[in-house]
Amino acid sequence: MCGILGIVAKSPANQLLYDGLLMLQHRGQDASGIVTAQGNTFHMHKGLGLVRDVFRTRNMRALSGNIGIGHVRYPTAGSANSPAEAQPFYVNSPFGIVLSHNGNLTNAEQLNQELFKTDLRHVNTNSDSEVLLNVLAHELQESTRNCQLDPAAIFAAVAGVHKRCKGAYAVIAMIAGYGLLAFRDPYGIRPLVFGTAENELGDEYLIASESVALDTLGFKLIRDVAPGEAIFIDEDGNFYNKQCATQFSLNPCIFEYVYLARPDSVMDGISVYETRLNMGEQLAEKIKKTMHHLDIDVVIPIPDSSRPSALQLANHLGIEFREGFIKNRYVGRTFIMPGQQQRRKSVRQKLNAMNIEFRGKNVLLIDDSIVRGTTSREIVQMARDAGANKIFFASAAPPVRYPNVYGIDMPTRQELIATDRTAEEICEEIGADYLIFQDLEALTHAVSKVSPVVQNFETSCFNGVYITGDVTHEYLKTLELQRNSNQRLSLAQSKTQLDLSLVFSD
Repeated sequence: MCGILGIVAKSPANQLLYDGLLMLQHRGQDASGIVTAQGNTFHMHKGLGLVRDVFRTRNMRALSGNIGIGHVRYPTAGSANSPAEAQPFYVNSPFGIVLSHNGNLTNAEQLNQELFKTDLRHVNTNSDSEVLLNVLAHELQESTRNCQLDPAAIFAAVAGVHKRCKGAYAVIAMIAGYGLLAFRDPYGIRPLVFGTAENELGDEYLIASESVALDTLGFKLIRDVAPGEAIFIDEDGNFYNKQCATQFSLNPCIFEYVYLARPDSVMDGISVYETRLNMGEQLAEKIKKTMHHLDIDVVIPIPDSSRPSALQLANHLGIEFREGFIKNRYVGRTFIMPGQQQRRKSVRQKLNAMNIEFRGKNVLLIDDSIVRGTTSREIVQMARDAGANKIFFASAAPPVRYPNVYGIDMPTRQELIATDRTAEEICEEIGADYLIFQDLEALTHAVSKVSPVVQNFETSCFNGVYITGDVTHEYLKTLELQRNSNQRLSLAQSKTQLDLSLVFSD
């Protein structure tokens, strides 16, 4: 999961890109980057860390131009510690292209070999996003005649990308001297929306992972980029779009609604906040029907993404809702921190229990999901230390039992607490007195209820069904071997991205 952003404006784009990335910071805290275009020249600044730490005044001043793209990284493929793998990526042929990518290619290794042996292109990092960039560059070269580029040639290139690339990808790219390109994989797994703002000089366009970036910057949400669709906005602000995939269907990642997206976002016509309220209703119904024996005194959410579900559940059960944990907002999201030790250490830095809300009570804790179980175990212990009598734990999502290969860091079954464990065994592992999971059918109903148009979802982490159809047991085994042998490069070992005549801002 990463956050991507692109803008075609009538005035300098640098501040809009910075502000937009702040709104997408929850999607990645590992690295961030911005590239702007001024004529045929790109200006880039990127590095490891939060947006506010990577960009200083001197960096912003050097990012001139009215068109640009931005990225916040959450590492899935490649190295979590390498500044070379911070995006956007750049390639100088043809035309000069920079690209930001959210998702994960499942055939990146095969494509890497093809690029080297057939396309005669060199990929310099371990990032599948650089692979995708080079595939796009090659397809643009193949679709171009007489060194001239037009929307038809661009859309033909995207069609070529769809034929070659498998997995999940939402992409925003910039072509030097031409404009901004955005497209989404034929299954629509990762989100991408766009909107407009009126300017006295003409319409401005903003494309982003989530609608919250548009709202805060004063842009009106138009719609989502459709699965398989590409949109191109030239430097003059002319808008073009085309369906570039021969087969396509909408299957958004349901974990976006469970945890990843901000509650004030709307993606694929679905309000994230409303889906989380519905998840609470579904959990309440399950407790009413099958768990009459639970003597619950108070419902307490585990901040922040579970709060709507917990509030709605408490209302439907007629049980008091209280805030029992205070969150330190200067600590990042524990789920997306690379490294189990870092996650474990950060839980108690992030949350503090208020004894007055726990002492002597039977508490129902609500979380959005249980993935590795590290956070859940620590939180249950915190509740016990605060004096809780009994601790019941409910997850607004089903057990996460399978790797996610489409851009979320759930690559091996060994790291998932639900692998080969029953609910009772998971309950014992996290130290709770009782554990309740949402049913998958109830979860999909909670989301599709908001927009009946969307009926199919990518739910592989819950049921092991991979929508792209190319994820085999051998592929998952390879991922596990790579993970277990710690093949991600360290900062000291990593390669660096070459400066191929790119004008850096620092």
